[in-house]
Amino acid sequence: MTMLSHLLKDHQAKQNECKKLRPKRREAITPATCLTEVLVDHLNVGVAQANRSQRKLDNKVKTLQIQAAQSAKRTGQWLGMVENFNQVQIRDVQNWAQKIELDMCTITTMLKYIYKGQWQSAPS
Repeated sequence: MTMLSHLLKDHQAKQNECKKLRPKRREAITPATCLTEVLVDHLNVGVAQANRSQRKLDNKVKTLQIQAAQSAKRTGQWLGMVENFNQVQIRDVQNWAQKIELDMCTITTMLKYIYKGQWQSAPS
């Protein structure tokens, strides 16, 4: 029985120590809870800010992709217009050169004809 009573006394002593520590635990839990809430709130603010920044970046990326596509389309159109313009200019220059060549051939033929006519009609 002495052993049983000794175990009972130890148990009761530990229970009394636990009862004495309960208010201190409650006092410690309150600031720890407040600290945890403050830390979580601070982290949530950072996460929310990161999410807002990510959304802004996503929107800017979409805008830049659209602008890049439009710019590429306009560049293609300009290249097509310049190519067409160059082709027209080349054809115009070729036509002009052919006309000049034809005129020069006509003038040469006429000069030859005139020269032969004067040579034959010249007194010997």
